[in-house]
Amino acid sequence: MKKTSTRLADGRELIYYDLRDDSVRDATDRRPLDRTVTTSEIRRDPLLGDSVAIASHRQGRTYHPPADECPLCPSAGDRLSEIPDSSYDVVVFENRFPSLAGDSGRCEVVCFTSDHNASFAALSEEQAGLVLEAWTDRTSELSHLPSVEQVFCFENRGAEIGVTLQHPHGQIYAYPFTTPRTALMLRSAATHKEMTGGENLFDAVLERELADERVILEGEHWVAFVPYAAHWPYEVHMYPKRRVPDLLGLDEAARTEFPKVYLELLRRFDRIFGEGEPPTPYIAAWHQAPFGALEEFDGVVREDFALHLELFTIRRTSGKLKFLAGSESGMNVFINDVPPERAAERLREVASS
Repeated sequence: MKKTSTRLADGRELIYYDLRDDSVRDATDRRPLDRTVTTSEIRRDPLLGDSVAIASHRQGRTYHPPADECPLCPSAGDRLSEIPDSSYDVVVFENRFPSLAGDSGRCEVVCFTSDHNASFAALSEEQAGLVLEAWTDRTSELSHLPSVEQVFCFENRGAEIGVTLQHPHGQIYAYPFTTPRTALMLRSAATHKEMTGGENLFDAVLERELADERVILEGEHWVAFVPYAAHWPYEVHMYPKRRVPDLLGLDEAARTEFPKVYLELLRRFDRIFGEGEPPTPYIAAWHQAPFGALEEFDGVVREDFALHLELFTIRRTSGKLKFLAGSESGMNVFINDVPPERAAERLREVASS
């Protein structure tokens, strides 16, 4: 992998990740851009104890542009985009309309391929491996920023999810706090550790799932399964078999196997609802240990956390979405219409040829 860092016309950082070591990235951003001005602010909810990002400048972000005006495609002739070069393998840049900025963290865009009509599932194993390298590198770099406590790499896919740019891409949020979902996991891990005399909760969960009927895919280094208490109609968790706290902890064997397992999982997701259906909308989310101190989680250290990816869709059946209504949105109590065992069975049925 070759990494080349440059700057866009408004000062934002842009980084090329190339498969070839002889790639030259010297194109300049020719757009007349003013410096980006953001209004991101973190406010803490005193009742729930969580944080909300207030980012009014995002109201003006690019919204469903036509394909020939996509800001994530390479620049070509007089059509200038966020990527100055005429081609790329993987590219990462600071979001022009970030939810988090300055002392409130940082937001980045990850373009998986220059092909506007592709998807992550359509990548080769070599290309998917390069995306993994980019995620890992950005996790490392962002973790050293003084305002950052947790790094979150994710992909939103599909208009039903709320995606406004159709080009295959994901995002990275670098939060100035430990996110509420991660805090819940850490508290559960602390309680389990105390009650069992030191047993790791993630190891216990993985051991139980490996022995159950909801395993979808299993390699030498990775396993993917529908969790026992899945919140979403089709939800899969993917774990490395050797517990590590973050992407930086993966060894070479796990990195090598990851693309094969993950691409197969994504391709099965697109087959859930049968032939002729539009691509399955999904969220793919990497859960990594925070980089800040964990004193509030009694007896838990970073190494107790288990890196894992959670993939789920909001489509519950053909043509119907799972909406977060009263119980889910009002009380955070999920009601799942699809039994996890049936979801796992379906994902095994649709193995790609």
